[in-house]
Amino acid sequence: MSNPAVPPRSLAEALRARDDDSLAALLRARPDLITPVPTDLTQLATRAGTRASVVRALERLDLFALRTAEALAVAADPAPYAELERLLTGDAGDPAVSAALPRSLGTLREQALVWGDDDRLRLVRTARELLAPSPQHPSPTGLGPTVQEATAGMSPGRVQEIVTAAGLGSTHDAVSAVASLTALFTDRKRMSALLADLPEESRAVLSRLVWGPPYGQVTPEPAAHLRRLLDLGLLVPTAPGTVVLPREVALHLRGGRAHREVEPLPPAVEPAATHRPQVVDATAAGQAYTALATVEELLKDWDEGGPAVLRAGGLSVRDLKRTAVALDVAEPVAAFWVELAYAAGLLASDGEADERYAATPAHDEWLEQPPARRWARLAESWLTATRTSGLVGGRDAKDRTLSALGPGLDRGAAPEVRHRVLTLLAGLPEGASPSAESVLARLRWERPQRREEDLRSRLAEWTLKEAELLGVTGRGALSGHGRALLGATAPRTRDAVSQGPGDKLPVHHRPAPVAEPLSPAEQATASAAAARLLAPLLPEPLDHVLLQADLTAVAPGPLRRPLAEVLDVLADVESKGGATVYRFTPGSVRRALDAGQSASDLHAFLAAHSRTPVPQPLTYLIDDVARRHGHLRVGAASSYVRCDDDALLNEILADKRAAGLRLRRLAPTVLAAQADPASLLEGLRAMGFAPAAESAEGDVLITRAHAHRTPPRSAPEPVPDGPPVPDATLLAAAIRAVRAGDLASTTPRKQGDRPPPATGELPRTGAAETLATMQAAVLTGEALWIGYVNAEGAASQRVIAPVRVEGGFVTAYDHTADEVRTYPLHRITGVAELAGD
Repeated sequence: MSNPAVPPRSLAEALRARDDDSLAALLRARPDLITPVPTDLTQLATRAGTRASVVRALERLDLFALRTAEALAVAADPAPYAELERLLTGDAGDPAVSAALPRSLGTLREQALVWGDDDRLRLVRTARELLAPSPQHPSPTGLGPTVQEATAGMSPGRVQEIVTAAGLGSTHDAVSAVASLTALFTDRKRMSALLADLPEESRAVLSRLVWGPPYGQVTPEPAAHLRRLLDLGLLVPTAPGTVVLPREVALHLRGGRAHREVEPLPPAVEPAATHRPQVVDATAAGQAYTALATVEELLKDWDEGGPAVLRAGGLSVRDLKRTAVALDVAEPVAAFWVELAYAAGLLASDGEADERYAATPAHDEWLEQPPARRWARLAESWLTATRTSGLVGGRDAKDRTLSALGPGLDRGAAPEVRHRVLTLLAGLPEGASPSAESVLARLRWERPQRREEDLRSRLAEWTLKEAELLGVTGRGALSGHGRALLGATAPRTRDAVSQGPGDKLPVHHRPAPVAEPLSPAEQATASAAAARLLAPLLPEPLDHVLLQADLTAVAPGPLRRPLAEVLDVLADVESKGGATVYRFTPGSVRRALDAGQSASDLHAFLAAHSRTPVPQPLTYLIDDVARRHGHLRVGAASSYVRCDDDALLNEILADKRAAGLRLRRLAPTVLAAQADPASLLEGLRAMGFAPAAESAEGDVLITRAHAHRTPPRSAPEPVPDGPPVPDATLLAAAIRAVRAGDLASTTPRKQGDRPPPATGELPRTGAAETLATMQAAVLTGEALWIGYVNAEGAASQRVIAPVRVEGGFVTAYDHTADEVRTYPLHRITGVAELAGD
């Protein structure tokens, strides 16, 4: 540990002075820093300053923390706290900014973007390079270079001319002249007097450049009011025809503010409408039931093998349109349901040569679960999936169309955005629904530096729509079961931005807490709780229908599965909604007879499940179709038709529609055809007959729906947006390893006659000296510094306390691993004694 009384001289020293909780907060906020685990704190500090890591950290800052970092980038290095505060509040001051500044500075410190005490604040060098003004990368502040930077390429004589024109005394060198000019521009009183003497046209030019961009164009012979600005150094030429407004001048004109708007507090998510919580829950439950019915219908439609898989993967546009028509929804909504079933592991490609999509074995298990549990599985899969159905129909980086179930739909930010949007809804009063604009404004404040800002906004808009479709929300407000799914009934917290303008800002350097995403185990518990809350709200399945005289049946609600399955075969669905209308037709009755049902079975089934008497027309329809069903027999001879009634065969031969079947009489009761049995069956049914297929033995074949299933498939794994956040166990182990490695690299070693190894170099000693030093350490109990190369060839430095040396191995307590280990002596490159304790 460093002496806390001594200011740190580097980021590594600042990290060395932190406690374990502070290091854990850093690694949790920036998980890329422990992939892999650094060997010591110096390597951790180096990794924290790399460009990729700093860019990722800046992208995850909220707006005010980013404004604070941008202000530090244009301040002196190092900068005192008072200077940073002036850059953010201006000369007039701003109590809200002053109150919020400790929080944002605490965030930057926690994430190792800023280090040093309040009197010497330093922004890490890479962040300064990214945020500081330059001609190639203009600063978000709109400020330009300092006077010293702007005049770096100017001749000393020209600098002296500017100093003289500004009424300053001439100096002996350009450095002191620039310092004198800087002092003038930063003196509020003298600067105000200088600007007051300028003509109105000159002040108008400065006002156009003051908030950026600070660069302007001039002609080779500038006008008098521009010439006056150039003579006084208020504009400095940087290239032929280009001038820049120095930073000190712009800050004076801005009243000392680095930004025009700072926004220290996040915009509130205001309720746009308020409903009774009972209405919200009931509406959401209705949507949840519709979601279950839609997914079931989709999978039923693909039960015998769904659409073919494109060569590049995914669903064709034509198949998506057909699916949308079958589900009676728009194509984007159909893409959402298809992707949701895929994310839940309910459908996948079968992997056959003629690859098609089909339901998975998990679909059958899913159907056996209670409705609320089935909904919880869908909702949990949606909440954690990285696949984004809203991208379907768009274009990828290579200008290829993105298709449903195809590649290129994963967006790592999707789970985070969904969780954050629902968390914002959970922060509103129960029954309150926000406007989409206020939610988007809040998300933009929380992540202003995202490179895919447009995608993040679209993800938020899609989340609001999809949550309503799925029944997580009702009438735009988060439902009770949606709140439980989020874990909002007992939220855990982490350090993050404060929740709204009305919240009290903390006085310490820690942000206000908000709920964070749940771990898989916690999410499973939350999903079970959501299912328990939803179950009483879903309608109970019915065991009856209402038969009507117009050959229809009305199901006034959801039907129990056996009843629904038989009715789907016996009748065609005519309309859906709160009540489902089924229509009985000759074709649907024949379908039931083909599935092995008899007329008496159908009569008994309808009588048992109808709350109204079975209408006579329906009885006649069943008896009439059953009477004709199987009268004709079709078999495989290539094929044939046989019938005991030769008059019926004569009727078929005389029908012009039978010409394509190429029938000929083999016997009074047998016709032969050139078509295959399936085509012959289809052709005769199209002519109005009701033939039955028979086997080679002459028995009637019973045709049942063939449920095509894929081999066992797992749900697609989410593609994370960067390294995953480490859990507490991994954090503790990583911090222990980093501390021990830091001890090994920073503990003083006895020099003796051997020169010390270079920084980062392993100690080198001979085998005899290594063995003798180890044996001596066993007797004295002293710790040693060793170099070790493992079986994979990875080298490391360790501090060990030898306990026993025998058989070519040393058993020692390893401070790096915090445990007793045994090392082969031949893998130890060298050993050195530690100086003192």
